[in-house]
Amino acid sequence: MIRIGILGDIGSGKSYVANNFGYPVFNADSEVSKIYKKNKKIFNKLKKKLPRYISKFPIDKNEVSVAILSNKNNLKKIINIVHLEVRKQMKLFLNKNKNKKFVVLDIPLLLENKLNNKGDILIFIDSKKSDILKKLKKRKNFNKKLFNKFQKVQFSSQYKIRKSDFIIKNDFTKKTINISIRDIKKKLNQ
Repeated sequence: MIRIGILGDIGSGKSYVANNFGYPVFNADSEVSKIYKKNKKIFNKLKKKLPRYISKFPIDKNEVSVAILSNKNNLKKIINIVHLEVRKQMKLFLNKNKNKKFVVLDIPLLLENKLNNKGDILIFIDSKKSDILKKLKKRKNFNKKLFNKFQKVQFSSQYKIRKSDFIIKNDFTKKTINISIRDIKKKLNQ
């Protein structure tokens, strides 16, 4: 099985690209949402570590946001608890898809949390900062302060580009993305 890791800034179009490859996708953000909705054990751990902020189950994303913005150490605490569960879910996904030729890993902190393997194919989604911000501002719950906090825990774009095997220039048009994906798939299948 060949693992394709999708890298890029928040809002660069990673999930869109991941979903258009046509291979099974592990989406860490949707796993986190499921954990917040269904995992009582994670709720109890978060409540124990952050009793002033986390109070109700299913976990309220607004409470998580307030916790992150209130104290710079809270983001690390949340990541340490939640990412262990995300890692478990990723292992289950990889096991379930072990007979597939390719799988796609759509994990925002793939490199930062050392979830990548040496043989992974890494693809960086390169988007203009101005386009990203325009897109993010349209999101229902966009919070610039939260966005800045998350950016601080991520490696720089330059570093991710150096680590990548392919770069997709995302101008947020379907045609550009589809052509780039087709070209990469052709190279991977040679």
